[in-house]
Amino acid sequence: MKLLFFLFAAFIPLMGFQPNLGGISKALSEGDAAALGGYFDQNVELTILDKQDQFDKTQAMQAVKDFFAKNAPKSFNSVHQGAAKGGTGHYIIGDLTAATGNFRVYFYYKAATDKILIQEMRIEK
Repeated sequence: MKLLFFLFAAFIPLMGFQPNLGGISKALSEGDAAALGGYFDQNVELTILDKQDQFDKTQAMQAVKDFFAKNAPKSFNSVHQGAAKGGTGHYIIGDLTAATGNFRVYFYYKAATDKILIQEMRIEK
């Protein structure tokens, strides 16, 4: 029995962290910038429509909050996700339905130990 436990414990690091992306989808669907910001890395490259810049976590949350205030989200549907080239990061592409229309949302994130760190987010019409 001990041998089985040790074999299982040895393979856990090899399985890698499998992030739960439901929190991101929920935050987008509900227009909850604070919840979404909980997934942001310390610095985030953020593009919202025609404005692009590098923000710290707090500034990025405020920019997303402003977007949500003008475009009240109704739902978010993840369309595609996968690993980026080289396997160092991951991406999510999805559709955000808002009161003002539909938007395409792109995320680039890294999985750090036990959480997601969003490093880039784009929202396009």
